[in-house]
Amino acid sequence: MSKKDKSKVEEPQVEDAATATAEQNQKGEKTAEEQLQDQLAAEKDKFMRLFAEFENYKKRTNKERIELFKTAGESVMLAMLPVLDDFERALTHIEEDKEAEELRKGVLLIYNKLLNTLEQKGLSKIEVNKGDTFNADDHEAVTQIPAPSDDLKGKIIDVVERGYKLGDKVIRFPKVVIGQA
Repeated sequence: MSKKDKSKVEEPQVEDAATATAEQNQKGEKTAEEQLQDQLAAEKDKFMRLFAEFENYKKRTNKERIELFKTAGESVMLAMLPVLDDFERALTHIEEDKEAEELRKGVLLIYNKLLNTLEQKGLSKIEVNKGDTFNADDHEAVTQIPAPSDDLKGKIIDVVERGYKLGDKVIRFPKVVIGQA
């Protein structure tokens, strides 16, 4: 081979090598660009998750705060329930005594005033009547006695203590006597 032939043969090899190196450099840049795109996508995802978590935290704390305001007086209400029970017992005994009519009126006035004040703060009675069906989720059974009739089996025969709710939360379940089935 002559020198001309050698230079012709070597030139394409050099050009091929230069082209290959340029292609690798472009691939390297593309890979770096792709890596940056992947990192950006990962950071965006991380940011969105953190943002969503923070929004959930805000909603949860607002809900807890509202619930706290609704039931903030729960301990005071629980302390007042025995007083309401005593008023109710006093009223039932005073009604039997005909001579204490003025006393009954005064006690009834104080009882109604206390009850209205507590109702304004969110307290409400849970209505339970004799003959209602007993439900363990809504009532607290104090005792069972033989049912006086077949239609009262598994039903409420007597209400020992009233139940109360503060807002939507039951703070004392009604205590009842049920008929044995």
